[in-house]
Amino acid sequence: MAYPLLVVTAVTAEAEAVRAGADPRQVVVEAVGVGPAAAAAGTARLLAVRRYRAVISAGIAGGFQGRAPVGATVVGARSIAADLGAETPDGFLAVEELGFGRSVLPADAGLVKALAAALPAAIVGDVLTLATVTGTAGTAERLAARFPEAVAEAMEGFGVATAAGEVPFAELRTISNPIGPRDRAAWRLREAFAALSTASAVLWTACG
Repeated sequence: MAYPLLVVTAVTAEAEAVRAGADPRQVVVEAVGVGPAAAAAGTARLLAVRRYRAVISAGIAGGFQGRAPVGATVVGARSIAADLGAETPDGFLAVEELGFGRSVLPADAGLVKALAAALPAAIVGDVLTLATVTGTAGTAERLAARFPEAVAEAMEGFGVATAAGEVPFAELRTISNPIGPRDRAAWRLREAFAALSTASAVLWTACG
């Protein structure tokens, strides 16, 4: 039996964009809410009631300038909970440094390779998960320095990866805006949703 692929998004608009490109006979798409907690809870609920061959966290994202321009498609090699840790006078300590757990979850290597092959223009790199979207140049610069392999930030990937457990996981994002000061006039949501639909057309071929 060929189990379907599960694609989890944050909001309905992202789910609709994925459905516009994905094969509905083979790909199940669900919007589970914004943020890592909602993403983890929603994904766990879906995985508890049905078996899937893999789970993809998909949607739009902000891109680090010089790494992932607006309009780009990103395949996440790792999902990183960038704000899971503690502030100190000497800087941020990740949860690993505190001895409390993990803030970095690698995507399934086979899925990353297959998605990159099916989407040759895609940028492969780390995707940060944050509960608070970056809104200043200073924060963007600090994150870029802390995570030199990061190409994008979103709000759900680490939560989906946590819930996925032993189910193969990957993250797929399209870039709607640069990370930094919130300039809504510079966002390209329509283009990002269109790119997400285009990228979703290869999901079953790559991951099925």
